[in-house]
Amino acid sequence: MSTAQLLESAQYDTSLLLTCGEDIFISANVEIRRPHLVHVGSHVAIDSGLYLTTAAEIGDYTHLAPYITVIGGAQSTLIVEDFVTIGAGSRFICGSDRFMGDGFTSVTVPDEYRDTVDIGTIRCSRFSGIGTNVVVMPNVTIGEGSVIGACSLVTKDTEPWTIYVGVPARPIKIRPREKMLEYAKQLGYIN
Repeated sequence: MSTAQLLESAQYDTSLLLTCGEDIFISANVEIRRPHLVHVGSHVAIDSGLYLTTAAEIGDYTHLAPYITVIGGAQSTLIVEDFVTIGAGSRFICGSDRFMGDGFTSVTVPDEYRDTVDIGTIRCSRFSGIGTNVVVMPNVTIGEGSVIGACSLVTKDTEPWTIYVGVPARPIKIRPREKMLEYAKQLGYIN
């Protein structure tokens, strides 16, 4: 679909967001449960099916592909820095019950009867890429320029400029960075 066709598609009401940059497309078919906790940068495309329950900071030149899920509630945060792409169907578990038998694992139960909940932040550092159907667990940082292969499970921080695959995700290769850094410099993002 061309940029012109995207811009003619139904779009989300960006006035609901805390802040919003320019040159953005957010599909009307997204569910942002707490838009007052969401910052969106410039040159951003967010496709149909995004389900977001957390606070979020979405950087410049980012793309969130269709049917991404971000859960964890108002106390959790997803940070997507500049020049990041997240593949279709990926899941970001910013907050989750521990499922260790400390209590019930349902948000409908009063807090005093609930299981212990891990609440936190997931950060996708600049120039990183998340493949299709990746799952990222609470309090993980995807390092600068790091790439996560399709269908991987990320439970720990990743090293910068490294490619990860598998369940759990493991490093398989170092990724070159010079060209991307030069392009970012030309766009005014690196001094």
